[in-house]
Amino acid sequence: MNAIAVRRTFLVVVAATCLGSVAATDAEASYGHRQYYSSWSYYPQKSYYYSSYYYRPTVNYPSYKYHYSIYYPSRPRYVYYYNPVRRVYWGRYDLQEQGYSMLEEKDRKGELSEIPESAFPEPSKMPEIPESADGERMKPVDSDTIPGTASKPDELPAG
Repeated sequence: MNAIAVRRTFLVVVAATCLGSVAATDAEASYGHRQYYSSWSYYPQKSYYYSSYYYRPTVNYPSYKYHYSIYYPSRPRYVYYYNPVRRVYWGRYDLQEQGYSMLEEKDRKGELSEIPESAFPEPSKMPEIPESADGERMKPVDSDTIPGTASKPDELPAG
């Protein structure tokens, strides 16, 4: 490679690094650095609303992973958490008590109807961010963003 080609490659790498840093800084400022929730969407086949919970297992993890938070208007007290990789519900957030109930492994199922009410323990503090080892806890869903009694997807509040 000649000197001009080396310099061009260097400048491209520096520019990409700077742009990546700006994007990460914007995302961190907008989304709370390690975790955030997307806006709500409606899934008419199952009559529920869902929001993606994005997280980084570590502060320096290069990208976000996600689970779903699911709100059933027929069960207005709770927001359920679903792991799309394992395809199971793993807990729920109690909007009234403002606490989290994590299911034991044996009670985690792919359909909410398969989980007895008795399987959910008393609400407590939020669990640690999935796959993390530093003790950082998940942020609860913001109850002000939950669709509530909206009967049509276009009545959803802005994210």
